[in-house]
Amino acid sequence: MKRHHRRSHLSLRTAAAMTALFVTSTGLGALTPAQAATGPGRGAQTIVCPSVGNRLGEVPAAAQAEVTRNLAQLENQVAEANRRLANSAGQGGPNFVQNAILGPLRDKRAAAIQRIVIAIGRAGGAQPQGLDGLATCNLVGGNGQGQGNGQGQGNGQGQGNGNGQGQGNGQGDGQNQGNGQDQGNGQGNGNGQGQGNGQGQGQGQGNGQGQGNGQTIVCPPVADQLGQVPARAQNEVNRNLALLDQQVAEANRRLANSAGQGGPNFVQNAILGPLRAKRIATLGRISIAIARAGGARPQGLNQLATCELGNGNGQGNNNGNNGNNNGNGQGNNNNGQGNGNNNGNNGNNNGAGQATGPVPEDFVDIRSVRPNLVRPRLQQNASRGTFTSRCGRNENRHFNSDNVIVAPGVSNGAHHVHDYVGNLDTSGQSTNESLDAAGTTCTNGDKSAYFWPVLRVIGTRESDANQPGGGLDGNVGRILRPTSVTLTFRGNATSKVVDAPKFLRIITGDAKSFTNGTANANASWTCTGFENRRLEDKYPLCPRGSQVVRIFEFQSCWDGVNTDSANHRTHVTFTQADGSCPQGFKAIPALEQRITYSVPSGPSFAVDSFPEQLHKPVTDHSDFINVMPEQLMRQAVNCINTGRRCG
Repeated sequence: MKRHHRRSHLSLRTAAAMTALFVTSTGLGALTPAQAATGPGRGAQTIVCPSVGNRLGEVPAAAQAEVTRNLAQLENQVAEANRRLANSAGQGGPNFVQNAILGPLRDKRAAAIQRIVIAIGRAGGAQPQGLDGLATCNLVGGNGQGQGNGQGQGNGQGQGNGNGQGQGNGQGDGQNQGNGQDQGNGQGNGNGQGQGNGQGQGQGQGNGQGQGNGQTIVCPPVADQLGQVPARAQNEVNRNLALLDQQVAEANRRLANSAGQGGPNFVQNAILGPLRAKRIATLGRISIAIARAGGARPQGLNQLATCELGNGNGQGNNNGNNGNNNGNGQGNNNNGQGNGNNNGNNGNNNGAGQATGPVPEDFVDIRSVRPNLVRPRLQQNASRGTFTSRCGRNENRHFNSDNVIVAPGVSNGAHHVHDYVGNLDTSGQSTNESLDAAGTTCTNGDKSAYFWPVLRVIGTRESDANQPGGGLDGNVGRILRPTSVTLTFRGNATSKVVDAPKFLRIITGDAKSFTNGTANANASWTCTGFENRRLEDKYPLCPRGSQVVRIFEFQSCWDGVNTDSANHRTHVTFTQADGSCPQGFKAIPALEQRITYSVPSGPSFAVDSFPEQLHKPVTDHSDFINVMPEQLMRQAVNCINTGRRCG
């Protein structure tokens, strides 16, 4: 079954919701005052991100143009995210900002940062290290609007949901009337992705008050106002762009450390004024460098020198009433983002380490699904054989949360754990050379890397509960070992196949399709005994005696030249409706991965995902790197083209 065919016969019942969540927003750098969000519940909040330019070191001349383009793109993306923040005021539930804005922003920043790293390495420079930590941005400022009623009486228990997304800047106007002190001061601790349900009871005493500063300095972006920068000026321009970032960071540190000092004009006179002077000097150096190298001197840069404060001062009075506060935003000021700061005097916020999603609506009884599998008709010249690679089911527990295809050289680049079979070296640090030299779990000498997100049992605990990729990224529960893994290469419905090139990389499906939309989604869920019924956007509930099945069908048309592409997709594609490859593409062996699981009854399992993808079944995906010895690939192609079953 080919992906385009199956998709035409399946109902994407969550497509509208996914489209509504789609945002194109990432970036780095400072913000203009106009980009600050000012809507209800997000008063004067802004998104701020770590600086990247000052972490790059010496950029080779050959990489300068690409690095500058990506630095400018990062600034544009964070500006777009702030516009989205302002325009969406009042929309969505308590996690809307995290799921629809901050999560996608982080992912797109990570991609842009990776492009910068690759450009520097490709040009012979020293690849900057540790940049992945710069992808995450935070909200600052805002009034939070957490209006608490403080109705806990006596020893009443307070229970709260800890999915406040952890912005915790202590901003807000929320006032909780009463006599007792609730531990949750004006600072929000809603950390992590999931459901926190700590309960607490206690005797409140005294009057607790928490004041949150939360102001931050926001400045206009510069890189996208420079026009074409001559190659001879690139190094100096980049150094000064990085200096602008350092100046804003230093000013924000000064702002935080001087809270409460001076009179009403202290910030303007002691911080904003000197910052403006420094920026004017730096912008002047950028302009001179461009002109000296023969470029067109940018106009109006001095207007970008003035920065302003994003509003955010506020007090969160949390005066519990001889008991506990029901931590659903009642008096707990979490930047207007909802739930669960402190669940009573002795309560716990269990946001981190708790999965968000899936929900019961993500599951459907497979028996209620009509048969929908359609395959193209085999034509006279079809290649009808198969070649099977037997590689086990990860008995050696080869797990990590890397993705060497999308994020090479990055640890925890996937933010979810992968199952691996085949190549024993596969990690974010792998290279073609290390993969070629490694051992394999496959019996036929196939050194290819096959990997996909693990499946977990909801409500249980795994050893990675406090580790990146696991609980720290919202992926919790016991990892299920597959009951079977079948890796089969099939032919083409209209033609013979040719050898797939060594080190060819293919990703099928989209790990971010819940927020990206379903254009690249290719999830396929079913149950044994019902495999002519496929689900893309639901998990199957299988009858007793039937097992859950994941089926990954990979792109099987290759452009004949490239083993990878910038987006990891355009060098390969799926067959057309009749099973043939589009013009300009060659048919290669079509990999199908079939993985089965024995799961507890009911809606009891979920696939690992990026935190903002909420463990939706539509995000399922799989990865393949071809490291078959050339002789083995020729053997597979011969079996397929002559109609035999081999392996």
